[in-house]
Formats: sequence, structure tokens, C-alpha cells
Amino acid sequence: MIALVAMEIFHARCFRCLAIPGFVRALHKDYRTATPQNFSSYESMKKDFKLEIPEYFNFAEDVLDQWTKMEKVGKRPSNPAFWWINGNGEEVRWSFEELGSLSRKFANILTEACSLKRGDPVIVILPKIPEWWLANVACLRTGTVLIPGTTQLTQKDILYRLQSSKAKCIITNDVLAPAVDAVASKCENLHSKLIVSQNSREGWVNLKEMMKCASDTHSCVKTKHNEMMGIFFTSGTTGLPKMIGHTHSFGLGLSVNGRYWLDLTPLDVMWNTSDTGWAKTAWSSVFSPWIQGSCVFVHYLPHFEPTSVLQTLSKFPITVFCSAPTGYRMLVQNDMERTWKFKSLKHCVSAGEPINPEVIEQWRNSTSLDIYEGYGQTETVLICGNFKGMKIKPGSMGKPSPAFNVKILDENGNVLPPGQEGDIGIQVLPNRPLGFFTHYVDNPSKTTSTLRGSFYITGDRAYMDEDGYFWFVARSDDIILSSGYRIGPFEVESALNEHPSVAESAVVRSPDPIRGEVVKAFIVLNPDYKSHEQEQLKKEIQEHVKKTTAPYKYPRKVEFIEELPKTVSGKIKRNELRKKEWKTT
Repeated sequence: MIALVAMEIFHARCFRCLAIPGFVRALHKDYRTATPQNFSSYESMKKDFKLEIPEYFNFAEDVLDQWTKMEKVGKRPSNPAFWWINGNGEEVRWSFEELGSLSRKFANILTEACSLKRGDPVIVILPKIPEWWLANVACLRTGTVLIPGTTQLTQKDILYRLQSSKAKCIITNDVLAPAVDAVASKCENLHSKLIVSQNSREGWVNLKEMMKCASDTHSCVKTKHNEMMGIFFTSGTTGLPKMIGHTHSFGLGLSVNGRYWLDLTPLDVMWNTSDTGWAKTAWSSVFSPWIQGSCVFVHYLPHFEPTSVLQTLSKFPITVFCSAPTGYRMLVQNDMERTWKFKSLKHCVSAGEPINPEVIEQWRNSTSLDIYEGYGQTETVLICGNFKGMKIKPGSMGKPSPAFNVKILDENGNVLPPGQEGDIGIQVLPNRPLGFFTHYVDNPSKTTSTLRGSFYITGDRAYMDEDGYFWFVARSDDIILSSGYRIGPFEVESALNEHPSVAESAVVRSPDPIRGEVVKAFIVLNPDYKSHEQEQLKKEIQEHVKKTTAPYKYPRKVEFIEELPKTVSGKIKRNELRKKEWKTT
């Protein structure tokens, strides 16, 4: 009895440090305000931020189940915990209590029908269907290690992930089950296959059938905060995807995202358009909203379709919206101001790659809302961000999040003064920050290579201005050295994308006998410009860049292409374009 009381006290203390005190700290009637809901200023946020790390922590029990308790006693608004729609008129709404019940059923299926034990790796490759979220919570409850994958993976990709992770179970649907069956014999650790389907398939456990009779009585595994929770594969922009390990403290660390960058409360409805295969979905579609008691909104779209996205933002009471820069670029090409009204929307954020200043301006002109850019990695929680109450400098990734001590470093690990370009570093010694990855799984040399003194090197180049704002320059291997000048592709791409003919662009270094390297731009044209005389159009674009940014940065070489090579997560594969350039000389 004493032990139970002590556990209740611990849960209450742990939950209080995460959630908003009381029913809601303040009810903001004006959804258009940029006033923060959870903090008073950036300075106070940095000063006051502190998270105690408990010895034991499990997000399902210590957060989700606590929201269930608050629901039952009327201390949480009637907002659903999960709200899912698709294009066929189907809709699913779950309270935290219903989410708990269904996820416990799923947890029992994992341990009984799939014979999984604590610590077993589980690959989940599902589209944006409710079962994906249940799988996440069920893995938390059972202590199994979740490994998400995008549905765009090929048979070869699936084999690589199954073998690399030594997964004992895979959860997928009808579409990808044949690809799994084709490679399963080569995966000695794989002993269980769970399919989400209306139809049975030989050799597979059918989740929908099992859920009909599964018990919702399940005791959550007591996990330590430093116990492995999930493995995320990187998008593979510079080689084979790497496995990044995160512990159960990752969910706790993402309170930084939910409370400060997203500025969520239990009244909010959060829609993040990221693919289920990436860490960004764990960021903004699982841990960050639910740690704040917010509603996770999901619209199952097979592809990002701008008109459908705009309709959804207009029709549903979405208050916080997150999309990649590519998504925003597609949205602003529509006549938003005349056609769409977003009555509930109050906060917009973006991450994944730098967002061009002109897109931020176009969005603001159409919605009266700024886009708050954030910067992070699969290895981390939010590193830098633009937060409510801060002045936004378009093109900047903002200021360091309270979770990390972020500096600009030279090649020897010395901190550089404002205005000087260097490597972005996060202090990880003597104390590793909360929410930081443990290591690159089965790749100790890669893990060691990221350290420079007491700092983890992100691999990105940037500089900090006099006001403490960070400005992205490029990935370290994307820097162009031309006639002694250092040129980052992002600024050139931003200038290119301002030209009306340019739909998308990628800038890389190209060999030159005189300058060593020059800027080369690969450009995807907007349809209206494809019939234009190309040599004249190239000159117009080059002159435009000369006038928009420093003249030495203009692309001396221009090539029009139908599409840019991208990873399955939508990131441009500049390394592929760069290799092509250097192979042809």
C-alpha cells in the first residue's frame, strides 16, 4: 500500500513538471495573438527551464494515463486526444481514456500473439492511419523498441532495415506485406508479422481481428529513463541511412518542443503533416502535443495535396499547424487570401530544412500569421527556434532552445564570436542533455566522429549575429569554395526561388579550371516557363540572383531539369547532384 501511494506521488510530481497547472493557464480568446501561452518571454523561458530526470519514466503511464485521470475528474477540456479524418468522409475521435484502452489491447497482442519481450525491436511501416498511433503507444507500454519506416520504402530498403535493426517483428499493411514476404527468409531475427488489413494473409497475425477479442487489461512495463525506447533511421542524404537510438527520456525532452516552440495547451488542436516514417512525426504528432494534453489531428492524404490541406485548415478547428518548407511553398502558390479563411489557426511552424524568407512573407500576407521556423535533427529535440514573443528575422533559425547550450565552433572546438561562420555545436559533456540520442546503433566510429571536445557537431554550418540569432549556411559538405569565397547554397536557392520561373532549385559546387569551383544551379521550372527560350531565361535568372544577393554568389552554371533527386522524406539529395558534376569532368 505504501509503495502504491509513493508511486502515485511520483506520477503526480512528474506530471506537474510537464503539464500546464490547473485547468488551463489562460484561455486566450484572440487566436491571432502572438503572445505566448506557456511563458512570458524568451529570456524567462531560458532562465526558468528545468526538467528533473526521474530514474523511471514511461510516457504511456506517466503522461498519457495521467491525462486520462484528469479527463475523468473534469480537469481537461472536452477536446479529443486524437482526431483522424480521410478523404472518404471517415472520422475517428478518441479521448485519452479510449486511446489508453485500445493501446492496452494492442500491447497484449504484441506480448501474446507476437511473443515479444521487453527490448525487442519492432519495425512499424504504416501510413497515417489510427493504428500507427496505437502501435507507438503499445510499444511504449510493452517496453519494445519502436522503429518507424515510411511507406515509400522499397523491398531493398525494407530488407536493409530488417537486417540492420535485427527486428523481431514487423507491422505493416496489404501494400507492403508482399515486399516483406519476399525478403523475410533473409532476416533470421524476424519471427512475427502483424498486418493491418480487412483480409487475412498466410503467415501474418491480423491486427483488426485480434483487436476484437483482446483484453484491455495490461500493466505498463516499468522502464528506466535511459532504457532504449526507439530507433530512427536517418533519411540517407549522404549515404546509407544510419540508426539513431533514443531512450524513454526522449518523450520527456520533447516537452521543450510542446511547451515552448509549439506553445500548446489542452485547448489546442495540432496538425503536423510529416510522414509517419520520420522523427518529426514523433516530435509533433505524438510526444509534443500529448505531453501538453493537446489534440493530435491527422488528415490521411496519400500525397500532400495543397487544395485538400487548405480546405482542412479552413473547415476544422486546427489551432497549430506544422509543415515542411516544401509544403508551405506549395500552399502559397494558391490564391489563399481570397478563397480560404482559417478562423481557428493561431500558430504556424516549420522544420526539416530552411524555409525561404519570401515564403514566410507570402504566408504572412495571406494569413496574417508568421511561420516560426525550428531547427533540430533526428538525433535531438529542438536545437534552435523562433518562439512566440520574439522578433522574427526571416531566414533565421532563431535562438537556442532552453534544452541545449548551442555555440558556433571553429575546427579546433573554440567558440567563435558573432558574425563568424563555423560549425553548429551542442555541449554534451560533462552532462549529456535530456532528449539527446544515445548513439548511432552498431556504428561507434560514427558516434565518436561527431564529438569535438565537449561538443556534439551537428554537421551544419551557421553563424550567430549580434542579437543571438542563428543563421543557417549549409551542410558542412555543401559549402562551395569559389575564387576564395565561401558560398552556402541556401542563400542562392532563396534568391533563385524568388524568380517567378523557378518552382524548385538546388545549388551545388561544380568544377571550374580557373576558379576551382563555381556555383551551379539545378532548376525545376514552373509550367508557364517551360516553353521559354532557355538560354535567355538562364541569363534573366542569373541577373536576378546578382541583384538579389552578393554578385559573386550567382550561379555561373544553370541546368533545367524535370525534378530534383530527393530522399523518401522529401529532402533534396545535393550529394547526388554534386557527384554527377564531378564525375563528368
